[in-house]
Amino acid sequence: MEKLTCALGAEISGIKLAEVGRNDDLAGEVNELLIKHKVLFFREQEISDAEHAAFARRFGELEDHPLASSADGEPGIIHIWKSPESPPERYENSWHTDAAWRERPPMGAVLRCVECPPVGGDTMWANMELAYERLPDHIKEDIADLRARHSMEATFMAAKPADERLAMKERFPDPEHPVVRTHPVTGRKCLYTGGFITHFTNYHTAKRVRVGQDWHPGAANLLQYLISQSAIPEYQIRWRWTPGSVAVWDNRCTQHYAVMDYPPCIRRMNRATIIGDRPY
Repeated sequence: MEKLTCALGAEISGIKLAEVGRNDDLAGEVNELLIKHKVLFFREQEISDAEHAAFARRFGELEDHPLASSADGEPGIIHIWKSPESPPERYENSWHTDAAWRERPPMGAVLRCVECPPVGGDTMWANMELAYERLPDHIKEDIADLRARHSMEATFMAAKPADERLAMKERFPDPEHPVVRTHPVTGRKCLYTGGFITHFTNYHTAKRVRVGQDWHPGAANLLQYLISQSAIPEYQIRWRWTPGSVAVWDNRCTQHYAVMDYPPCIRRMNRATIIGDRPY
């Protein structure tokens, strides 16, 4: 094992993920490393979709995505495939926590590179426990009880026709999550913001607002400040993909950003997403 940055991330060598999917002891070791390092990387993993899913299920049951296609025979493996013909979407190249628009966002994910550009298309992760830890004390005090909405409607569905957008909102109403989340395994606190967050739901109180005019700029400025923390390089790691490489991350305490600097090249990634718990 090689630790890759001071903030998070480790590359694991000498392990075949297909074997981890069948071996309780190996699975336990990988899980412990994931809790410690938050994101793990493996190279030269020639695995099938079924083996990919079996490895991911070591962490929990898998979920599909309402807008992404799935691998044949493996609904838990979704395709994140980009080519010159892909719509000009801009969802992945923002700092985000996967599916924060769910009442129970994913515990984590296993992302496998099928095909990638010779240069470009990297993915970055940020340690949001470290981001929280290094906030000024007065900010920690101010956000301790704050809650916020996260929205699929305002992101994935924003460019869709109104009837489709509203139908999807019926399926996935904007959930409210704490701004400071507690990790269910370690008990550590992290900053839970990211690209799906829209607004605080309980900011407008006498503690924070002197006159009504205060609430909008006060809330907006604080929210943008918190969102910006993931962009601090000292909290980050950047991974360069090669075909057959795999990343596993803890979605409860990290954010990530897929760098979209590779058009007109092709980038094909397969992802297994693991069902999580309600944040608290």
